[in-house]
Amino acid sequence: MNKWIMKKNNIIINNIEHFDPVHTFECGQCFRWERIDDSHWFGVVKGLALDLEWNGKDLILHNTTEDDFLKVWYSYFDLGRDYGDIKNRLSKNDPVMREAIGFGYGIRLLKQDFQETLISFLISQNNGIPRIKKIVESMAKSYGDPIECSRPGVHAFPSCERLSKLALEDFRVIRAGYRDKYIHRVTRQVCSGEVSLDTIMKGSIKEARLEMQKFFGVGQKVADCTLLFSGTRYDIFPVDRWVRRVMAELYLGYEADNEEINSFAMKKFGELAGFAQQYLFYYAREKKIGMY
Repeated sequence: MNKWIMKKNNIIINNIEHFDPVHTFECGQCFRWERIDDSHWFGVVKGLALDLEWNGKDLILHNTTEDDFLKVWYSYFDLGRDYGDIKNRLSKNDPVMREAIGFGYGIRLLKQDFQETLISFLISQNNGIPRIKKIVESMAKSYGDPIECSRPGVHAFPSCERLSKLALEDFRVIRAGYRDKYIHRVTRQVCSGEVSLDTIMKGSIKEARLEMQKFFGVGQKVADCTLLFSGTRYDIFPVDRWVRRVMAELYLGYEADNEEINSFAMKKFGELAGFAQQYLFYYAREKKIGMY
Protein backbone atom coordinates (compact mmCIF):
# COMPACT_ATOMS: atom_id res chain seq x y z
CA MET A 1 0.00 0.00 0.00
CA ASN A 2 1.24 3.49 -0.83
CA LYS A 3 0.95 6.20 1.84
CA TRP A 4 -0.14 9.66 0.78
CA ILE A 5 -0.66 13.13 2.23
CA MET A 6 -2.77 16.13 1.23
CA LYS A 7 -0.82 19.39 1.06
CA LYS A 8 -2.70 22.48 -0.10
CA ASN A 9 -4.30 21.37 -3.39
CA ASN A 10 -1.87 18.54 -4.01
CA ILE A 11 -1.83 14.84 -3.23
CA ILE A 12 1.72 13.68 -2.51
CA ILE A 13 2.74 10.03 -2.47
CA ASN A 14 6.26 9.87 -1.06
CA ASN A 15 8.69 7.16 -2.07
CA ILE A 16 6.23 5.42 -4.36
CA GLU A 17 7.54 2.09 -5.56
CA HIS A 18 7.04 0.26 -8.85
CA PHE A 19 6.04 3.33 -10.84
CA ASP A 20 7.46 5.33 -13.71
CA PRO A 21 5.20 7.51 -15.89
CA VAL A 22 7.23 6.80 -19.03
CA HIS A 23 6.73 3.07 -18.59
CA THR A 24 3.08 3.37 -17.56
CA PHE A 25 1.89 5.99 -20.05
CA GLU A 26 3.96 4.85 -23.02
CA CYS A 27 3.40 1.10 -22.86
CA GLY A 28 0.38 1.28 -25.16
CA GLN A 29 -2.45 1.01 -22.66
CA CYS A 30 -3.65 4.65 -22.63
CA PHE A 31 -3.89 7.58 -25.03
CA ARG A 32 -4.67 10.79 -23.13
CA TRP A 33 -1.42 11.52 -21.30
CA GLU A 34 0.95 14.15 -22.64
CA ARG A 35 4.55 14.48 -21.55
CA ILE A 36 5.30 18.14 -20.78
CA ASP A 37 8.94 17.72 -19.74
CA ASP A 38 11.13 15.21 -17.93
CA SER A 39 9.14 15.44 -14.71
CA HIS A 40 5.66 16.69 -15.68
CA TRP A 41 2.71 15.06 -17.43
CA PHE A 42 -0.82 16.20 -18.24
CA GLY A 43 -3.70 13.75 -18.51
CA VAL A 44 -7.48 13.56 -18.79
CA VAL A 45 -9.26 10.72 -17.03
CA LYS A 46 -12.98 10.15 -16.32
CA GLY A 47 -13.87 13.82 -16.75
CA LEU A 48 -10.94 15.07 -14.66
CA ALA A 49 -7.74 16.79 -15.79
CA LEU A 50 -4.53 16.23 -13.87
CA ASP A 51 -1.09 17.83 -13.69
CA LEU A 52 1.24 15.05 -12.59
CA GLU A 53 4.78 15.54 -11.33
CA TRP A 54 7.32 12.76 -10.86
CA ASN A 55 10.81 13.36 -9.49
CA GLY A 56 11.96 9.76 -9.58
CA LYS A 57 10.84 9.17 -6.00
CA ASP A 58 7.68 11.10 -5.18
CA LEU A 59 4.44 11.28 -7.16
CA ILE A 60 2.63 14.62 -6.90
CA LEU A 61 -0.91 15.08 -8.21
CA HIS A 62 -1.37 18.83 -8.57
CA ASN A 63 -4.61 20.75 -8.19
CA THR A 64 -6.78 17.86 -7.16
CA THR A 65 -8.99 17.10 -4.18
CA GLU A 66 -8.98 14.35 -1.61
CA ASP A 67 -12.41 13.28 -2.86
CA ASP A 68 -11.23 12.99 -6.48
CA PHE A 69 -8.14 11.12 -5.34
CA LEU A 70 -10.14 8.56 -3.40
CA LYS A 71 -12.88 8.19 -6.02
CA VAL A 72 -10.75 8.21 -9.18
CA TRP A 73 -6.97 8.45 -8.91
CA TYR A 74 -6.34 5.83 -6.24
CA SER A 75 -7.95 3.06 -8.26
CA TYR A 76 -6.86 4.49 -11.62
CA PHE A 77 -3.18 4.22 -10.67
CA ASP A 78 -3.81 0.86 -8.96
CA LEU A 79 -2.24 2.16 -5.76
CA GLY A 80 -3.70 -0.56 -3.56
CA ARG A 81 -1.92 -3.41 -5.35
CA ASP A 82 1.39 -4.96 -4.30
CA TYR A 83 3.43 -4.86 -7.50
CA GLY A 84 6.48 -6.17 -5.67
CA ASP A 85 4.62 -9.42 -5.02
CA ILE A 86 3.48 -9.60 -8.65
CA LYS A 87 7.03 -9.13 -9.92
CA ASN A 88 8.42 -11.76 -7.54
CA ARG A 89 5.78 -14.30 -8.55
CA LEU A 90 6.20 -13.70 -12.28
CA SER A 91 10.01 -13.68 -12.30
CA LYS A 92 10.48 -16.77 -10.12
CA ASN A 93 12.41 -19.33 -12.18
CA ASP A 94 11.85 -17.21 -15.31
CA PRO A 95 14.91 -15.25 -16.46
CA VAL A 96 13.05 -13.88 -19.50
CA MET A 97 10.34 -12.33 -17.35
CA ARG A 98 12.91 -11.11 -14.85
CA GLU A 99 14.66 -9.24 -17.66
CA ALA A 100 11.39 -7.80 -19.01
CA ILE A 101 10.31 -6.65 -15.55
CA GLY A 102 13.68 -5.07 -14.93
CA PHE A 103 13.34 -3.10 -18.16
CA GLY A 104 9.74 -1.95 -17.57
CA TYR A 105 9.86 -1.92 -13.77
CA GLY A 106 7.61 1.17 -13.56
CA ILE A 107 4.59 -0.22 -15.40
CA ARG A 108 1.26 -0.13 -13.62
CA LEU A 109 -1.96 -1.35 -15.16
CA LEU A 110 -4.34 1.59 -15.18
CA LYS A 111 -8.02 1.09 -14.36
CA GLN A 112 -9.60 3.06 -17.19
CA ASP A 113 -13.19 3.81 -18.09
CA PHE A 114 -14.68 0.82 -19.93
CA GLN A 115 -16.47 2.80 -22.64
CA GLU A 116 -13.48 5.02 -23.40
CA THR A 117 -11.18 1.99 -23.48
CA LEU A 118 -13.48 0.16 -25.88
CA ILE A 119 -13.74 3.09 -28.29
CA SER A 120 -10.01 3.84 -28.05
CA PHE A 121 -9.04 0.29 -28.95
CA LEU A 122 -11.50 0.24 -31.83
CA ILE A 123 -9.59 3.28 -33.09
CA SER A 124 -6.27 1.50 -32.45
CA GLN A 125 -6.83 -1.12 -35.14
CA ASN A 126 -4.09 -0.85 -37.79
CA ASN A 127 -3.01 2.47 -36.25
CA GLY A 128 0.12 3.81 -34.58
CA ILE A 129 0.00 5.42 -31.15
CA PRO A 130 0.51 9.06 -32.32
CA ARG A 131 -2.45 8.80 -34.70
CA ILE A 132 -4.61 7.02 -32.13
CA LYS A 133 -3.95 9.86 -29.69
CA LYS A 134 -4.81 12.45 -32.34
CA ILE A 135 -8.14 10.79 -33.18
CA VAL A 136 -9.07 10.28 -29.52
CA GLU A 137 -8.28 13.93 -28.77
CA SER A 138 -10.29 15.07 -31.78
CA MET A 139 -13.27 13.06 -30.57
CA ALA A 140 -13.01 14.63 -27.11
CA LYS A 141 -12.74 18.18 -28.47
CA SER A 142 -15.60 17.64 -30.92
CA TYR A 143 -18.09 15.90 -28.65
CA GLY A 144 -16.83 15.88 -25.04
CA ASP A 145 -17.78 18.25 -22.24
CA PRO A 146 -15.26 21.04 -21.47
CA ILE A 147 -13.17 20.69 -18.30
CA GLU A 148 -12.13 23.66 -16.20
CA CYS A 149 -8.45 23.25 -15.43
CA SER A 150 -5.01 24.84 -15.70
CA ARG A 151 -5.01 24.87 -19.49
CA PRO A 152 -7.67 25.97 -21.98
CA GLY A 153 -9.54 23.80 -24.45
CA VAL A 154 -9.52 20.55 -22.48
CA HIS A 155 -12.48 18.21 -22.94
CA ALA A 156 -13.60 14.96 -21.38
CA PHE A 157 -13.98 11.86 -23.49
CA PRO A 158 -17.62 11.70 -24.64
CA SER A 159 -19.89 9.00 -23.29
CA CYS A 160 -21.38 6.31 -25.50
CA GLU A 161 -24.77 7.87 -24.78
CA ARG A 162 -23.59 11.14 -26.34
CA LEU A 163 -21.89 9.44 -29.29
CA SER A 164 -24.86 7.15 -29.97
CA LYS A 165 -27.00 10.17 -30.86
CA LEU A 166 -24.66 11.21 -33.69
CA ALA A 167 -25.15 10.32 -37.34
CA LEU A 168 -22.43 8.33 -39.08
CA GLU A 169 -21.47 11.44 -41.04
CA ASP A 170 -20.76 13.30 -37.79
CA PHE A 171 -17.75 11.08 -37.13
CA ARG A 172 -15.91 12.25 -40.24
CA VAL A 173 -14.53 15.23 -38.33
CA ILE A 174 -12.36 12.95 -36.17
CA ARG A 175 -10.75 11.40 -39.27
CA ALA A 176 -10.87 7.82 -38.03
CA GLY A 177 -11.47 6.38 -41.50
CA TYR A 178 -13.28 3.05 -41.74
CA ARG A 179 -13.40 2.86 -37.94
CA ASP A 180 -16.21 5.48 -37.98
CA LYS A 181 -18.78 2.80 -38.66
CA TYR A 182 -17.48 0.68 -35.79
CA ILE A 183 -17.74 3.55 -33.30
CA HIS A 184 -21.18 4.54 -34.62
CA ARG A 185 -22.60 1.05 -34.22
CA VAL A 186 -20.82 0.09 -30.99
CA THR A 187 -22.00 3.16 -29.07
CA ARG A 188 -25.58 2.24 -29.98
CA GLN A 189 -25.02 -1.35 -28.93
CA VAL A 190 -23.77 -0.18 -25.53
CA CYS A 191 -26.77 2.07 -24.96
CA SER A 192 -29.40 -0.37 -26.24
CA GLY A 193 -28.23 -3.24 -24.06
CA GLU A 194 -27.75 -5.41 -27.14
CA VAL A 195 -24.47 -6.55 -25.59
CA SER A 196 -24.60 -7.63 -21.94
CA LEU A 197 -22.19 -5.56 -19.87
CA ASP A 198 -23.11 -7.73 -16.89
CA THR A 199 -21.77 -10.81 -18.67
CA ILE A 200 -18.62 -8.92 -19.64
CA MET A 201 -18.01 -7.72 -16.09
CA LYS A 202 -19.01 -10.87 -14.18
CA GLY A 203 -18.82 -13.80 -16.58
CA SER A 204 -16.01 -16.29 -17.14
CA ILE A 205 -13.13 -15.26 -19.38
CA LYS A 206 -14.70 -17.25 -22.24
CA GLU A 207 -18.12 -15.68 -21.70
CA ALA A 208 -16.65 -12.17 -21.45
CA ARG A 209 -14.66 -12.59 -24.65
CA LEU A 210 -17.62 -13.96 -26.60
CA GLU A 211 -19.87 -11.16 -25.38
CA MET A 212 -17.25 -8.52 -26.22
CA GLN A 213 -17.02 -9.85 -29.76
CA LYS A 214 -20.70 -9.13 -30.29
CA PHE A 215 -19.64 -5.49 -30.58
CA PHE A 216 -19.37 -4.52 -34.22
CA GLY A 217 -15.73 -4.51 -35.37
CA VAL A 218 -14.36 -6.08 -32.17
CA GLY A 219 -12.13 -9.12 -32.58
CA GLN A 220 -10.25 -10.96 -29.86
CA LYS A 221 -7.36 -8.49 -29.62
CA VAL A 222 -9.60 -5.44 -29.10
CA ALA A 223 -11.77 -7.48 -26.74
CA ASP A 224 -8.78 -8.58 -24.66
CA CYS A 225 -7.20 -5.11 -24.58
CA THR A 226 -10.49 -3.56 -23.46
CA LEU A 227 -10.99 -6.14 -20.73
CA LEU A 228 -7.42 -5.75 -19.45
CA PHE A 229 -6.95 -1.99 -19.65
CA SER A 230 -10.34 -1.18 -18.16
CA GLY A 231 -9.39 -3.27 -15.14
CA THR A 232 -12.23 -5.70 -15.85
CA ARG A 233 -9.95 -8.76 -16.00
CA TYR A 234 -6.29 -9.42 -15.32
CA ASP A 235 -6.17 -13.12 -16.25
CA ILE A 236 -6.01 -12.25 -19.93
CA PHE A 237 -3.14 -12.04 -22.43
CA PRO A 238 -3.73 -9.78 -25.47
CA VAL A 239 -1.64 -10.85 -28.45
CA ASP A 240 -0.27 -8.61 -31.20
CA ARG A 241 2.77 -8.80 -33.44
CA TRP A 242 5.21 -7.74 -30.69
CA VAL A 243 3.84 -10.30 -28.25
CA ARG A 244 3.93 -13.03 -30.94
CA ARG A 245 7.57 -12.19 -31.65
CA VAL A 246 8.75 -12.09 -28.05
CA MET A 247 6.96 -15.36 -27.32
CA ALA A 248 8.53 -16.94 -30.41
CA GLU A 249 12.04 -15.69 -29.74
CA LEU A 250 12.22 -16.00 -25.97
CA TYR A 251 9.78 -18.74 -24.99
CA LEU A 252 8.43 -21.03 -27.73
CA GLY A 253 11.17 -21.04 -30.34
CA TYR A 254 8.69 -20.57 -33.18
CA GLU A 255 5.88 -18.16 -34.07
CA ALA A 256 2.68 -19.76 -32.84
CA ASP A 257 -0.88 -18.67 -33.55
CA ASN A 258 -2.83 -16.54 -31.06
CA GLU A 259 -4.72 -19.47 -29.58
CA GLU A 260 -1.55 -21.41 -28.78
CA ILE A 261 0.11 -18.33 -27.29
CA ASN A 262 -2.94 -17.65 -25.13
CA SER A 263 -2.99 -21.25 -23.92
CA PHE A 264 0.73 -21.16 -23.09
CA ALA A 265 0.42 -17.79 -21.31
CA MET A 266 -2.54 -18.84 -19.20
CA LYS A 267 -0.79 -22.01 -18.07
CA LYS A 268 2.45 -20.16 -17.31
CA PHE A 269 1.20 -16.86 -15.86
CA GLY A 270 -2.34 -17.71 -14.72
CA GLU A 271 -4.16 -14.90 -12.92
CA LEU A 272 -1.19 -12.58 -13.52
CA ALA A 273 -1.25 -13.01 -17.32
CA GLY A 274 -2.27 -9.40 -17.96
CA PHE A 275 0.65 -8.02 -15.97
CA ALA A 276 3.02 -10.43 -17.72
CA GLN A 277 1.72 -9.30 -21.10
CA GLN A 278 2.47 -5.65 -20.41
CA TYR A 279 6.01 -6.31 -19.20
CA LEU A 280 6.68 -8.50 -22.26
CA PHE A 281 4.96 -6.15 -24.73
CA TYR A 282 6.89 -3.08 -23.57
CA TYR A 283 10.17 -4.98 -23.48
CA ALA A 284 9.69 -6.47 -26.95
CA ARG A 285 8.58 -3.21 -28.57
CA GLU A 286 11.29 -1.03 -27.05
CA LYS A 287 14.02 -3.61 -27.66
CA LYS A 288 12.60 -4.35 -31.13
CA ILE A 289 12.76 -8.05 -30.41
CA GLY A 290 12.08 -10.14 -33.49
CA MET A 291 11.87 -7.06 -35.70
CA TYR A 292 12.02 -7.95 -39.38
